[in-house]
Amino acid sequence: MRIVQQQLLEALSESLEKLASGSSDKAVFESPKVVAHGDWAITVAMQFAKALKQNPRQVAETIKSDLMASTAGQQWIESIEIAGPGFINLRLKPSAKQQVIQEVLQAGSQYGQQQKNSQRVLVEFVSANPTGPLHVGHGRQAALGDAICHLFETQGWQVHREFYYNDTGVQINTLAQSTQLLAKGIKPGDAQWPEAAYNGDYINDIAQDFLAGKTVVSDDRTFQSNGQVDDVDNIREFAVAYLRNEQDLDLKAFEVRFDQFYLESSLYSSGRVEQTVDDLKKSGHTYESEGALWLRSTDFGDDKDRVMRKSDSTYTYFVPDVAYHLAKWERGFSKVVNIQGTDHHGTIARVRAGLQAVSNLKQLQIPDGYPNYVLHTMVRVMRGGQEVKISKRAGSYVTLRDLIEWTSKDALRFFLLSRKPDTEYVFDVDLALAQNNDNPVYYVQYAHARICSVLQIWQEKTGGQIEQLQSADLSHLISSQAQALMLQMAKYPAMLSAACKDFAPHDVSFYLRDLAALYHSYYDVERILVDDPVLQSARLSLVAATAQVLHNGLAILGVTAPTRM
Repeated sequence: MRIVQQQLLEALSESLEKLASGSSDKAVFESPKVVAHGDWAITVAMQFAKALKQNPRQVAETIKSDLMASTAGQQWIESIEIAGPGFINLRLKPSAKQQVIQEVLQAGSQYGQQQKNSQRVLVEFVSANPTGPLHVGHGRQAALGDAICHLFETQGWQVHREFYYNDTGVQINTLAQSTQLLAKGIKPGDAQWPEAAYNGDYINDIAQDFLAGKTVVSDDRTFQSNGQVDDVDNIREFAVAYLRNEQDLDLKAFEVRFDQFYLESSLYSSGRVEQTVDDLKKSGHTYESEGALWLRSTDFGDDKDRVMRKSDSTYTYFVPDVAYHLAKWERGFSKVVNIQGTDHHGTIARVRAGLQAVSNLKQLQIPDGYPNYVLHTMVRVMRGGQEVKISKRAGSYVTLRDLIEWTSKDALRFFLLSRKPDTEYVFDVDLALAQNNDNPVYYVQYAHARICSVLQIWQEKTGGQIEQLQSADLSHLISSQAQALMLQMAKYPAMLSAACKDFAPHDVSFYLRDLAALYHSYYDVERILVDDPVLQSARLSLVAATAQVLHNGLAILGVTAPTRM
């Protein structure tokens, strides 16, 4: 339908240009809010009416006449109706909708994707401190980040996946101290055990492996313990490497990969933090007060100024963030997307303020809205009708691997991507395990498996191949259910483009559920393996194309498309 839409958009553009010079770019087709109103809607008549000093319905009638008189309109439009104050509802001929089947079958896994281009984007996500296993909140972030990366890839972008972690500071010192105490035989509940220490069973695992002199290997480091309980630096390095390996195992189970692990400590060791502070001072947007160094972030729209360096000479956490994002810019990433929890909301204004201050000083031309942020809420977990709040191993929260073991990687990914990131979400373990239509991932995957079963029966009986279906006579696909299925498939490319632009992988999950529902409705009313070979080929082409789009969409979410269930 790409050619159909292009030709009709050209006809609409010509009509609008006649009405008002320079208005051809207003040509757009929308999806009607009510399916019964038509296949596409045109709403520009109301926009043009005032300038033309005409009734909106008169303008709509002019557009209708122009479209119906055009070559493309005569070939592809079945009818046009004017409704309400000037809405134009357009119905396409079945032959127009049938075009999408060949487009999908010919493009295969590339259907809906744009050609590769030179644009580069860095997506930073998960970025968990190496102080414990990954929890379900990290899981939501991992699913979001990975799916957003896939969306950018469909639009031709070169994607760089980055994990930033804090391997210095108070939390890391607490990790080292907690491990050291357990290695010395001091346990939670003992008088010497600090209130702030980490209590999870995993800390004892680290301590025991440290005492055993083990070597741990993670994606970005290898470290061997020396077993000396008084060597806190060695304990610190071992504990960080140990937990980085634990996180690697979590990410592997979730099938998430990264191109680079970026250490906060490198910002200090390379001198980037000090250089950034020096540049901020030179920018004229800092001042000293109450023994602290402040950034006058209100100069850039923040609600109040922010402390950069505290009276004890340590930097607040947003300072290395500014240095880190300057490094991203210098590495050539003019587009950056950060996936973070909503508790990072306050960071956004101060990081952007710091970037603008340095950008103005050095004429870096960093955009005001750099970087982009996608903020997500935490996730509650329900099991057996009760909220699950802790994991025996982690001590205070449900881990990502817990949920994968209880359900599956596919269910967890689909569920975590089924709502907007900033909305509260409850992950229901029992629902994720249910094999019925109430389980959204099962519902979508079952549609794909159901189609594959039909295609397998056909192939076993006839020896036919999917490639043969590209030449099928599709003129028999005229039922309302078949046309609805084709129209939904035609929306896939535009849906991908919009989802990428809005950082909205949940749009993909919504789309797939709608497509699966339309397929199930179609399957219930039309038998596919009929005796008439021409009709059978047409229907097989339709469902094969549907399976391909389901497969492509599930891949965006990092979910498998099973051939049997």
